[in-house]
Amino acid sequence: MTTNGHDAWQKFTCLACGYVYDEKLGDPKNGLATGTRFVDISNDWQCPLCGTTKSGFKADDAHLNDHSLTAFAYHNNQRGIVIIGGGLAGWSVVDAVRALDKQIPITLICGDRGDRYHKPMLSVALSQGKTASDLVRTTAAQSATDNQVRLLANTFVTHIDTNTQTLQTTCGNIGYDDLVLAIGAIPAYPPTIAQDMAWHINNLEKFLALQTHLSTGKQPKNLAIIGAGMVGIELAEDLIHAGHQVSLIDVGAYPLSTLLPAIAGERILSAIKNKGIGWLGKSMVNGMVPSHAGHDITLIDLTNNNEQTLHFDEVIVATGLMVDAELPTHAGVDFNKRTGIAVHRSTLQTSVPHIYALGDCISIDGMPCRYVAPHRTQAAAIAHEILGLTHCGYEHKTPMIRLKNKSITVTANGNPTADGDWRVIKNETDELSLELHDGGNIIAKVLLKSPQ
Repeated sequence: MTTNGHDAWQKFTCLACGYVYDEKLGDPKNGLATGTRFVDISNDWQCPLCGTTKSGFKADDAHLNDHSLTAFAYHNNQRGIVIIGGGLAGWSVVDAVRALDKQIPITLICGDRGDRYHKPMLSVALSQGKTASDLVRTTAAQSATDNQVRLLANTFVTHIDTNTQTLQTTCGNIGYDDLVLAIGAIPAYPPTIAQDMAWHINNLEKFLALQTHLSTGKQPKNLAIIGAGMVGIELAEDLIHAGHQVSLIDVGAYPLSTLLPAIAGERILSAIKNKGIGWLGKSMVNGMVPSHAGHDITLIDLTNNNEQTLHFDEVIVATGLMVDAELPTHAGVDFNKRTGIAVHRSTLQTSVPHIYALGDCISIDGMPCRYVAPHRTQAAAIAHEILGLTHCGYEHKTPMIRLKNKSITVTANGNPTADGDWRVIKNETDELSLELHDGGNIIAKVLLKSPQ
């Protein structure tokens, strides 16, 4: 192997997002020439995908170098469809295309193994002791074989050239006729929490790493979860069932404070407290530092600006999602970091020809679309559009939202928001039913049920 006169070239993986720094390739766009050794990189250098500093990288394991798990040779000049992202959205496009065309070349590129699993299950699986084999429905290699897909796993796209319709990746250049961005969204860490200091469960690898870490030692862990949205609430109860001590921290006065009115939020709060979950509401993280066997978190009480410092063994972030700017910026598509890639409401094409997007990374009319349920219909619309087939187009409808807690179930339909004309339809000990009215129309319904 050719090197710059030293040991063999090494690769280093970002623990936050999975980006691979290859010493042989360097990072020329960010000032690191090809052949730059990792040890020679300044400590303030940041991951080009997520901003993690050098300390958040580790030497790559040997198995990550096996990029191409499955490859098919296409005997024509057609580049075909290239999909970036091996989650539910990316594989949904594969399914939709193959339902219409068995021959068109498809390449799927993903930064992990690309195995097929249902992401919403991650927030309720720790207490059940689920293993990777339990959660994975179909391995990426098997699904690629079944669907005649060229799969490039553990591979990262570093640049998109829309003029030549070529991708630069960590395993070579790849051309496309049509490109589909299914890149998902990444955790939005509070600015006061370094990404290498707190966990998240936004993908299977992070879930399994957290599961392994929490299983070490015989004593239950004292855990903090930052963010009392859907994922935070579900995960808090799941970890309580797994035997840990959990505190839920949020800037709101009650859980789901941006989604539901106080009467509903307070009922959820009562239910999770009865489960033993600690509540630190109206509290903002002002700082977090490592300490002996854990972390110290400094919280500001938003009601009086007083500070307190609390110790936790581990911290988990569940403060929402944002879309990484790297690839959308390279592609030149209309994009907002908070809402995502702007797509046509019917065809899901971006502002750039031959580039489409779906899933957590998109926005329609300025609103993010971070739901799993629409993936199949979104993928079907894209498949018909790419293949030039007549279709009625995608019509976005906000799906039902459901909190999967055992202490209390919450279902919401429509477009709920905390503010507005909420009306109580039923208010009993075990059931609360609400409607949100606007201009004479019912725009949302919410039902809360407690176990009897």
